[in-house]
Amino acid sequence: MQQTILLLSDGTIFPGTGFGYLEPGVERTPIAEIVFNTSMTGYQEILTDPSYNGQMVLMTYPEIGNYGCEGRFCESGGIKASALVVHDLYDGPVPEGRVSLSAFMEKSGISGIQGVDTRSLTLHLRDHGSQNAMILTYNDAKELELAKERLASFPAITERDLIADVTVAEPIVDPLIDGSRPEHPLCRFALVDFGVKRSIIRELYKRGAAVTLLPSTATKEDVMATGCDALFLSNGPGDPALLRDAVAMVRSLIGAMPVVGICLGHQLITWALGGATVKMKFGHHGGNEPVYDHLAGRTFVTSQNHGFMSDPKSLPAGVKIWYTNANDGSIEGLIDEERKVASVQFHPEASPGPHDASSIFDRFVQMGVAK
Repeated sequence: MQQTILLLSDGTIFPGTGFGYLEPGVERTPIAEIVFNTSMTGYQEILTDPSYNGQMVLMTYPEIGNYGCEGRFCESGGIKASALVVHDLYDGPVPEGRVSLSAFMEKSGISGIQGVDTRSLTLHLRDHGSQNAMILTYNDAKELELAKERLASFPAITERDLIADVTVAEPIVDPLIDGSRPEHPLCRFALVDFGVKRSIIRELYKRGAAVTLLPSTATKEDVMATGCDALFLSNGPGDPALLRDAVAMVRSLIGAMPVVGICLGHQLITWALGGATVKMKFGHHGGNEPVYDHLAGRTFVTSQNHGFMSDPKSLPAGVKIWYTNANDGSIEGLIDEERKVASVQFHPEASPGPHDASSIFDRFVQMGVAK
């Protein structure tokens, strides 16, 4: 009898019902690191966020899909997450002009599973940590054992290069966002694309900043050749410790121009400044993370999506901690005013999530203008 389950690398099984596009056969079933996201809405933005490349998303909110999907909610050209896990998939009517979440995923070739005890699964991941998993539709015990063997041998996210699938292939000057570009820019950022969200570029455009997108393999010479005012390092998937060439490029430009970064960009700046990053047990994924601003002396709520963080013990003298997480004390931002470097671990552009931190883009643009 055919069954559909969520299989974790530690052997734990969660039964459910498949939806979207279900890949037949044990050998072709996608494997990804499963992480839980606490956002109540924004499932399409989450699925299309390039930072989720190589990861399977578990939504903790019980009902997902109730307002459908449409193109303007996408943070990239399509779904980047490997799969979706939900408790209850909404299958009723959606607003005119939209399609159901299941249809959106099926068209994209992405699988999902519903009917899962997501509360129990979230607690399991919180206690045991994020790990590889697969959504498996199988017929007998032999297939299940083959799946367990394949899952056990699959590399961890710390061993995978996930950037190549989400970066631009060649430079792009002022990509169209919402059908427009900045007309009279105040400054121009060389934005190295490790999987940038459209909302980041949108926030820069709103403030009169122009953007030259560069591939993740960009060198110091590539950046300098653009004639840009400042360097911007985007968000992206995977372990920053694997991106040694990118770290070297950033290090070589610190002091030569203002350098700012978000999420993975923040982690690369951590390495470039002489620090290091470490893997978190289950990371921060959601729209309700409180962050303390050490410069302004206030706390606000942020949107976050990361599984690595700056190691506080590794930071050299002169690097100031700008933000910390009010829940666990982890570093959420760094600033070096003398060398004009600033970075944040969270997502000030939100999408989805609160916009409490959007003023950070004002500071970034001011750094580009002042250069």
